[in-house]
Amino acid sequence: MTHATDEAWRPIHVEDRQRLAALTGDPAIEVIDTIERQRGDLARLRPSPDAAHLDEPTRWYYYPWRRALVHLLGPGGFQALRSDRNRNKITAEEQRRLRRLSVGVVGLSVGHAIAYTLALESICGRIRLADFDHIELSNLNRIPGTVFDLGVNKAVVLARRIAELDPYLDVQIEPAGLDVSATDAFMEGLDLVVEECDSFDLKLAVREAARRRRIPLIMESNERGMLDIERYDVEPDRPLFHGLLGDVRPADLMGLSTHDKIPYVLRVLEPDELSAVMAASMTEVDETLSTWPQLGGDVSLGAATVAVAVRKLGLGEPLPSGRIRVDLEAMLAKIAAPQPPGDPVPAAGGDPAPEPAPPEAPAAVVHAARLAPSGGNTQPWRFVLDAAGLELQLDHAQTSTLDVAHRGSHVALGAALFNARVAAARHGILGVVDLFPDGSGSDAVARLRFGQGGPAELAALYEPMLDRVSNRHLTEPTQLPGDIVPALRQAALDERAEAEIVTDRSRLRELAELLGESDRLRYLTEHLHREMMRELRWPGVDPLDWGLDVRTLELDDSDLAKLAVARRADVMAVLARQDLGRALGEPTRDRVETTSGLVVVTVGAATPGDYVRGGQAAERVWIEAQRRGLAVQAMSPVFIFAVDEADYVELSPRYAPRLQALHRDFGALTSTGDRPIALVMRIGYAPTISVRSRRLPADRNVRTR
Repeated sequence: MTHATDEAWRPIHVEDRQRLAALTGDPAIEVIDTIERQRGDLARLRPSPDAAHLDEPTRWYYYPWRRALVHLLGPGGFQALRSDRNRNKITAEEQRRLRRLSVGVVGLSVGHAIAYTLALESICGRIRLADFDHIELSNLNRIPGTVFDLGVNKAVVLARRIAELDPYLDVQIEPAGLDVSATDAFMEGLDLVVEECDSFDLKLAVREAARRRRIPLIMESNERGMLDIERYDVEPDRPLFHGLLGDVRPADLMGLSTHDKIPYVLRVLEPDELSAVMAASMTEVDETLSTWPQLGGDVSLGAATVAVAVRKLGLGEPLPSGRIRVDLEAMLAKIAAPQPPGDPVPAAGGDPAPEPAPPEAPAAVVHAARLAPSGGNTQPWRFVLDAAGLELQLDHAQTSTLDVAHRGSHVALGAALFNARVAAARHGILGVVDLFPDGSGSDAVARLRFGQGGPAELAALYEPMLDRVSNRHLTEPTQLPGDIVPALRQAALDERAEAEIVTDRSRLRELAELLGESDRLRYLTEHLHREMMRELRWPGVDPLDWGLDVRTLELDDSDLAKLAVARRADVMAVLARQDLGRALGEPTRDRVETTSGLVVVTVGAATPGDYVRGGQAAERVWIEAQRRGLAVQAMSPVFIFAVDEADYVELSPRYAPRLQALHRDFGALTSTGDRPIALVMRIGYAPTISVRSRRLPADRNVRTR
């Protein structure tokens, strides 16, 4: 017995209220209404969905073959919610582009899984299906239908499955199938075609039509996972089947039996590339086998590979003509146990003690200079020691993009100069200091002449200077004692610079977001990311006398695991393409949000001499803060040494306007305006450090004459 709904395959959008009432009131019709749950799920998406999607009218669809009525979100909200888990393997923008694709699928045994997967991934907006055949029990080893589909046309069964998945997808069917004369009409309006039919004359005719209309063609054989691409869109003279069948025409192959098709099948599949099982099976066709074997798992794998190819074609990504075999059995033959991961960061217990200060006065001075902080612990200096004094020189090799115009290096050399002055004062040999004795463009940044005596207030900072460290632990958001801020400001003024200290919690929260965003942009800018990862040093892998020992970052296991991912340039490239990665700034946001204060040391102008003075001031402020029991961590916003528009472009061509805006907002929040920045530090109360950063051996950057 047949029913009127046997060939129905398109759901009916019920717009009339009277008809809707009649359907909902019919006890023979199942009503499925989860619209409030759908709305709630839509509203919880991240990022928040378009307001238009939230306000979009809902729709009722009646499925006659199921005698069911379903209440759904409107097309925009439905698509946003249904495809949400595709992101970010397929971005929202890529999804929009792919939904403009029109795809044809000819042959719906293997093609059933392919078409359904394209719909499942929502990577086309229109799909045209062609097959004259009906579901038979022997099809159910590879077609994901059911016994209720027996005797129903394959195109109808598939169209119903897609409609039950997404009623907004435009599905067209040719239940009479195609013949050689109808291929051109089938191709009308298609962007690509997937050919999975059994008839060799039709295989050739589909390719001829695709070539005439310059449409790319995909075929998947599910024998050793063979995926075949023919780019007739860019190669209109390309031979059919890559020339494997020579000059055979569709008429030559019409009406062939399964047995007679075998020579052509072998030529297309390449006999030497067949699996042993398939090659042996070919000899048994019409003997112990009615046709060649196919497995449901192989068909599903083929659907996945075709879906990837469709995505690449639809997004204009490189995909040449040719073929590849995704042979799971061969891959599984190479299965091996993974290497157990070692401890990514060994414990700090075996860390050597800091290099002791030498007792001799000149050696103590250069030792103190070597202990100065520098961006990424790059130590951008050379020291020349003689009987007259110590010369501090810029090492151009120890720089990075963040060190715009060597401003960061000059700050580091200023900090080294301050340390040298403190040590010289303590040992009673502090004399005159000359900045840029050979001119501001020279590598000789400062010359400290040895003399007699030294100010007592500098000499008193000697032990605190030797103890100065970077402490990157999370701090408690404890209010600073009232005498701290004036003392730190005075320390900067003593070195002819200024220090602004932000302690207001609301401004600190805003600065946390701002500095976290700066870190995100640093990760997403290819050369900045590469330089940052080069500065990170891993115990047991890298020498630790330069750069940042990862143990000094004071990260927990979770953050260390994230860092292992953040090291990967390919991951950062994916995030950069989509302008994502807010989590990359999370460690900085957490540390600034919980800090007691943020210190910004500024100078009056952007000359090299000003930055050297700023470095001296920053070091004095740092030592003073630590002497008063505070933990100090230098911060490195990407824009810190940018002065003009060209600097921002040099730092990150893509994000230059964003960095400039961040710098402007930073100036407003910290009340520093557009004054050049020497250093940014967060201060608070924290546990003692796990490991102290090391320095290069003296023979690497100290010369005696």
